[in-house]
Amino acid sequence: MNNYIVYLVEDEANLSEVLKAYMEKEGWQVTVYDNGADALEAVQEPPHLWVLDIMLPGTDGFQVLKGIREEEGDVPVIFISARDQDLDRVLGLEMGSDDYLAKPFLPQELLIRAKKLLSRVYDSTSQESRKIELNDYLIDPEARIITDQENPEEPLDLTTKEMDLVLLLTEDVGTALSREAIIESVWGENYVGSERAVDDVVRRVRKKMPRIHLETLYGYGYRILSS
Repeated sequence: MNNYIVYLVEDEANLSEVLKAYMEKEGWQVTVYDNGADALEAVQEPPHLWVLDIMLPGTDGFQVLKGIREEEGDVPVIFISARDQDLDRVLGLEMGSDDYLAKPFLPQELLIRAKKLLSRVYDSTSQESRKIELNDYLIDPEARIITDQENPEEPLDLTTKEMDLVLLLTEDVGTALSREAIIESVWGENYVGSERAVDDVVRRVRKKMPRIHLETLYGYGYRILSS
């Protein structure tokens, strides 16, 4: 567990409190700013990650992002917004944000994206060390290949969604994700359909990877256990 420093800039007190609690559970140090002016004053001591709302009183998120890039060009930034999603997404990416989340979103979705971003930016380990050994399966997230170590020459034949699900749940083995969080990460936030799609993919993964400990949390979602 890495002790990352995160600056969360969000003027909705209830939302910032929830997001802060979720990130602190990961062992991260989270400082909350409820306005853009105070956030701008903090850019001289950059964190590992900014989570930045666009709609802020006074100085908006775009101005804060500009200040962040002028002071410390490489620090990752996740934009969040409840406004025009397409316009904000384009403007944010053009100005240098690394990711974008449209409100409303699940806290788990922010955590998933933050972990991916932090790992990509700060994890200096080799691709080989990123491989995951789990129940005699070797999972290579970079290459998107899973092999059964009883037959290592033949990668498992998983569909895109099956692979996405396994990689998502093995990012943090033992952590439960709701069906809603899985849908948003694997199918996308614009998915229209039943959550039963998750159950169907889980069933196929269990058939193709019979030794994987893919546990059902009834009424909630799924998690993968190490044993």
